[in-house]
Amino acid sequence: MSIRVDGATMPADLYLPESGEGPGMVVYQEIFGVTDYISSRARDLAALGYVVLVPHLYHRLGDEVVQEGGEGLPRAMELMNEFDWEQGVKDGVAALAAVRARDEVRGPAGVIGFCFGGGMAFNVAAAAKADRAAPDALVSYYGSALPNLLELAPEVTSPSLHHFGTADDYIPMDKVEEIEAAVTAGNDDVSFLTYEGAGHAFDNPSPMFHHEAASSQAWVATESFLLEKLPV
Repeated sequence: MSIRVDGATMPADLYLPESGEGPGMVVYQEIFGVTDYISSRARDLAALGYVVLVPHLYHRLGDEVVQEGGEGLPRAMELMNEFDWEQGVKDGVAALAAVRARDEVRGPAGVIGFCFGGGMAFNVAAAAKADRAAPDALVSYYGSALPNLLELAPEVTSPSLHHFGTADDYIPMDKVEEIEAAVTAGNDDVSFLTYEGAGHAFDNPSPMFHHEAASSQAWVATESFLLEKLPV
């Protein structure tokens, strides 16, 4: 499917639950693009009972998908630097509105993002709140942009769950603690979980990133959180 956004048409992948209807979820990609990994997580959410939309946020950059892991990381970093973040947030908000508008969606709608997408989900929550359309739940996996978005924390009032590894070379623990203090201030409905020995992108199955125990524990927590906040 596609979504009309400012001056463009953004591709998006739709995943329906077995029932054909349910609460809505938007999945925001990693810096590698909409990879098989991101698609697999979308299928996992659909299997839980959610109507899942995955917007292709790199559509203004040719919708490129980069090989995950070390070989693709330099190009992924280039794409992130080329990405228009402000425009991307507008596209991300449009994706949330699009999933809510789906006939298959019953009840609330949430957002989830991984790495690049974890920061995007957080920023979308703040931007959508300004339009009185904040997501009903937010899950952010090691949001890489969060250290630069903390001034938005007071605007993110959605129930939220944050995951970070204690061995994240990209977001060291002093930054993780700073993020925790910001996102929990004034919001009683925030869960902030850390995973001992897990590095950045620990949920990604690439051998370069994957931490099996942290990935498993975080997904169990994610399922529990979503089923509580967005019951199917």
